[in-house]
Amino acid sequence: MSKKHGRILKAWEKTVRKSQAAAKKRVNSIFAAMSVAHVDDEDNAGLSEVYHAERVLSNGDFYTGQWADNLPHGHGKYLWTDGCMYVGEWFNGKPMGKGKFCWPSGATYEGEFKSSYMDGKGTYTGPSGDTYRGSWIMNLKHGQGTKSYVNGDYYEGEWRRGMQDGHGRYQWHNGNNYIGQWKSGTINGNGTMIWSNGNRYDGFWEDGLPKGNGTFRWADGSFYVGIWSRDPKEQSGTYYPSGSTGGNVDWNPQEVFSVDLQDCKICPGEKVSILPSQKLLNWPGIEGEVLEKQQIWRPQKESDGGGKRRSSVDGRVSHYSWGSEGGDGNNLGDDDDDEGMRATLTKQQMLRIKPPKRQGETISKGHRNYELMLNLQLGIRHSVGRPAPATSLDLKASVFDPKEKVWTRFPSEGSKHTPPHQSCEFRWKDYCPVVFRTLRKLFRIDAADYMLSICGNDALRELSSPGKSGSFFYLTHDDRYMIKTMKKSEVKVLLRMLPSYYNHVRTYENTLVTKYFGLHCVKLTGTAQKKVRFVIMGNLFCSEYAIHRRFDLKGSSHGRITDKPEAEIEATTTLKDLDLNFIFRLQNVWFQEFCRQVDKDCDFLEQERIMDYSLLIGLHFRDTSYNKDSLVAETCPAGARTPRALLLLYLMILGRWASTRLGINMPARAELTVRRNDCELQLVGEPTGELYEVIIFFGIIDILQDYDISKKLEHAYKSIQYDPTSISAVDPKQYSRRFRDFIYRIFLEDT
Repeated sequence: MSKKHGRILKAWEKTVRKSQAAAKKRVNSIFAAMSVAHVDDEDNAGLSEVYHAERVLSNGDFYTGQWADNLPHGHGKYLWTDGCMYVGEWFNGKPMGKGKFCWPSGATYEGEFKSSYMDGKGTYTGPSGDTYRGSWIMNLKHGQGTKSYVNGDYYEGEWRRGMQDGHGRYQWHNGNNYIGQWKSGTINGNGTMIWSNGNRYDGFWEDGLPKGNGTFRWADGSFYVGIWSRDPKEQSGTYYPSGSTGGNVDWNPQEVFSVDLQDCKICPGEKVSILPSQKLLNWPGIEGEVLEKQQIWRPQKESDGGGKRRSSVDGRVSHYSWGSEGGDGNNLGDDDDDEGMRATLTKQQMLRIKPPKRQGETISKGHRNYELMLNLQLGIRHSVGRPAPATSLDLKASVFDPKEKVWTRFPSEGSKHTPPHQSCEFRWKDYCPVVFRTLRKLFRIDAADYMLSICGNDALRELSSPGKSGSFFYLTHDDRYMIKTMKKSEVKVLLRMLPSYYNHVRTYENTLVTKYFGLHCVKLTGTAQKKVRFVIMGNLFCSEYAIHRRFDLKGSSHGRITDKPEAEIEATTTLKDLDLNFIFRLQNVWFQEFCRQVDKDCDFLEQERIMDYSLLIGLHFRDTSYNKDSLVAETCPAGARTPRALLLLYLMILGRWASTRLGINMPARAELTVRRNDCELQLVGEPTGELYEVIIFFGIIDILQDYDISKKLEHAYKSIQYDPTSISAVDPKQYSRRFRDFIYRIFLEDT
């Protein structure tokens, strides 16, 4: 602090002390005591006696209730001359705790207060009848809440600084619904609009209108996929009929803007003339405190956006008009700077892990695989959108024939069945298309959503380096799907085991084996004649939870350690068996189901002569935080980091647990382990008793490695140099037994 600031602070403190001294002398002349009754209260330690009092202020305001140290303290009622009223709990002269504030307009707020602010859980009913129930911070809706509008509309979801922000659902009184992302009170981001007639739009929004990639679907099953814009020149897309007679071939996408969305206007919020915190009370004896906290009112400049705002003595400025939906801002400042926005840390020992970051490099123009990505997206859109008769889950043996392939030519100028494109000419192959279409149906993958994820205007992301096999991996923009390039031998293995795979995943809904959604090939024309085969899989780690640690576990020890130093290990680093420093404790029901499913899946892989597969594990730590020296994982999502917002966190957890299934979003406990120094190859360390609450994800991956002649030779060669039980390349029966033994040592029942 500079000398100049120090002198200013001392002068200000001197003024405060003089004000307090003068106030004590005036106290009896300003208030007239009308009746006094003693009240016992064990919670008022440190105060002089608490008693009942009635006070009339010189300006005509009136207070009746509990009183201590010349201040309202306890339960009391305050009436202002303008008709406002507060009834509830007080602390040192301020509304604090549970109470009710009434406006002369008939509006009411009933709920929690903090330092005169509506803060915590509460219900506001406006003069017109609009009602909000949910979380508040400093007079603003902030957190999880619901609002019922007087016209019959309804919103349920997240709020931020007084407006809908985050994920929420808005239901209009005419039966239309929107579910998705909001920003500053406006539909913005990814979301779904469902009309009462059964039509729906899935895709991206900007300022309340479709913008970017999206899909419009009719109730008869037909749909339109394309790029959306209010400007007809920017609108483009493709219509896919349902197969039924009629259809919507002549439909104009601009009708969505001019017709369909006309009845989907968001109700404006109510105006509030004055807020409880603005009814500042100049109690005698605390002028110093009032001086420190008082608000200085001034008209807002035109450049500030109209209305009024308040500035406190620390220089922060904020609006007090609720505007269209609860306010344009507040004096919270940055969330991380406000103590009410910080998490309360309970864990003494923090895991030293860096914050997760988005994986991969975006494939933009100029990237070596940019044209390949365009080809892939064009091919997928053609394959998935092509009309096909409805299929039963009982498939004929002929559709599994490896020769069941469909070739399509994609010239740059377009053809009768393919659109013109900016990439080079290529040929596209679909392997066993009926089987994979049925698998997507079995896995409940919506065709339009699938196309939206892979073929949208958002580019794929290429992971930083190829896997050990030389395959490249790509992620869709929403992380839902992973695309892996494949060797010809791997394609043969998948096609060979496809009938058994289909029967297995159909029989066992909770199977842990990788879910496959499509198998394709791109063949470039010209001199290169290059073929790129790839499979589309589900991404195990697609979740709202950040993945803080990930492990690829085989149950072998040779070469199964990460060569990175600890300081370079990030949340995206995949660790191996000898890096594992946890055992996982599952609840009884989940543990029994886990054991049954691991046995079934391993039996299936053993019968198919598959080896070298892994259990991929992802961990989200629920009770870690950030510290000064190393960044660590957050306790909970932003906006839910304080006891005041526990309701939001609770509802979010309930929603996520509703989607919990084996290997996905599962609550568990991870116990830290340490390995003995005298046992270099100890696969599982000794438990330490230090437990962490986690959300765990796991699945069996890399299930296309056949125990062929190359693997047999690898086994023979490595067995000469190393312990045969420590290497990965072993007979499928031995591999399955070793894998299960290892898994059952690191997964235990939580007692």
